[in-house]
Amino acid sequence: MSAPLIVTRHAGIVAWLAGRGITGDVVSHATPETVAGRDVMGILPLNLCALAESITTIDLPNLRADQRGVELTPAEMDAAGARLARYVVSGGA
Repeated sequence: MSAPLIVTRHAGIVAWLAGRGITGDVVSHATPETVAGRDVMGILPLNLCALAESITTIDLPNLRADQRGVELTPAEMDAAGARLARYVVSGGA
């Protein structure tokens, strides 16, 4: 299995993943060409998810409202209950 494509602008996410032994190519912007056939970690629109082999998100179920949209440290991500969730999305009609 090849390394995943990590789509994020947040250094804390890259560090959190690395702390779990997950590394790969990191890009801040996904395109159809960069995600096609790849295992992708990050947040993508559904049309790009359908091109990827799989999409893995980092869910933060205990994220406080004041933490939304700001850079989090790996420790803050852990405190927010960070966990990975993998999905496979099929193309639309």
